[in-house]
Amino acid sequence: MDAIHLEDLSFYAFHGVHDEEARLGQRFVVDLSCWLDLGPASRSDVYAQTLCYASLTRTVEAVVTRSRFHLIERLAGAIAEAVFELDTRIEKITVKVHKPGAPLPIAAGRVSVEINRTRSS
Repeated sequence: MDAIHLEDLSFYAFHGVHDEEARLGQRFVVDLSCWLDLGPASRSDVYAQTLCYASLTRTVEAVVTRSRFHLIERLAGAIAEAVFELDTRIEKITVKVHKPGAPLPIAAGRVSVEINRTRSS
């Protein structure tokens, strides 16, 4: 199956369980992969036969910046739900949310969550 990948989409938002995360906010980075049949677009070179990358990006941005979640697991799920609503041709989605400023009890480290969803019939 074919895929479109958007990587390193960076947003400033207010997700997290701690009060200071809600008050101060922080950067979140999203990687998104959408699986669908790109055969028609690859043969025709017609824009309408592919997904609009800008629409995908705006959809992710809306979820990340206009909502507030305690868990990045829920944020990733909400992104997947919104992207499925965007275009019925999408059969599978992988969303990876990175939280570079996650409060860890050590000097350095990275946190991310990845979810995989397949469209229900």
